[in-house]
Amino acid sequence: MAKKTAQAGAAAPPKKSGTKKDLNGRQKAAIFLVSLGSEISSEIFKHLREDEIETLTFEIARLEAVDSEDRDRVLMEFQELMMAQDFITTGGIDYARELLEKSLGSQKAVDIINRLTSSLQVRPFDFIRRTDPTQLLNFIQQEHPQTIALILAYLDPPKASVILAQLEHEVQSDVAKRISTMDRTSPEVLREVERVLEKKLSTLSSEDYTAAGGVESIVEILNLVDRTTEKSIIESLEEEDPELAEEIKKRMFVFEDIVMLDDRAIQKVLREVDTAELAKALKSVEGEVQDKIFRNMSKRASTLLKEDMEYMGPIRMKDVEEAQQKIVSIIRKLEEQGEIVVARAGEDELVV
Repeated sequence: MAKKTAQAGAAAPPKKSGTKKDLNGRQKAAIFLVSLGSEISSEIFKHLREDEIETLTFEIARLEAVDSEDRDRVLMEFQELMMAQDFITTGGIDYARELLEKSLGSQKAVDIINRLTSSLQVRPFDFIRRTDPTQLLNFIQQEHPQTIALILAYLDPPKASVILAQLEHEVQSDVAKRISTMDRTSPEVLREVERVLEKKLSTLSSEDYTAAGGVESIVEILNLVDRTTEKSIIESLEEEDPELAEEIKKRMFVFEDIVMLDDRAIQKVLREVDTAELAKALKSVEGEVQDKIFRNMSKRASTLLKEDMEYMGPIRMKDVEEAQQKIVSIIRKLEEQGEIVVARAGEDELVV
């Protein structure tokens, strides 16, 4: 009996615990690099900070034999995270979650999304910024001005300017004011706005406070809207909040600000401007602006320009404003290129 018991004990295979080894992030990274091989890993090291390289080198040195189960788990996790990242980039967090649930199941999808978003700094309204401005306008124009301001503050200025120009007149200045006075927005507020728009657009919240808005933001937007919208918003702000309107105007350059340029700058601008556009642009401005231009032209050229303006006859205000905007764009381009220095309202005179 004892013999049979001994034989049975000898024949019994050792039982496996069945539990997976818990690996921390550094260990996973070390296993991943070892699995890739030294050639590829060395290329990855070129993109890491010195302290990161030291940490990973230490972890790799501590590794003993990497069993196939740990290696496969690490590589699979990396593949899943990259797949999730591609989905987020394509259509946002909700889109990524939906596809991951279909392929990996609900719990697995949640785990992957949580791991990924906890290590990413994703800007709010990421999906909205890839939406056509006209379509986005349809989604948000009935929202509260503060909601519209928050969304526009996170959009690129060219898109934000398109939407701002198409809002109702009484809403435009309100939204502009809210953007210019906006500073930092809490995650709770962002999540609430995104929740309201959840059924319309895929959005992504951020767990960190993010800076958006401010005077510079609205100046960038106003510099890109049409002249009529720009003037309308500035005039409304002058009535509602004169100090804010003055602060915005100090940072902007409008056509009438040509009088602030010195003669050498004016001459550089005139070399870039089409005469027909200049004639249209001067049709509706005060004599001070016209005199500034005429003084910096030859007598013959100024005479011809005056004749063009006289014989041009009535012209639509829209055409005048478009011509003025083209000239302002030329001035801003020359300023960006360092050809001229533009003094804003309240600043010293231009120095070239």
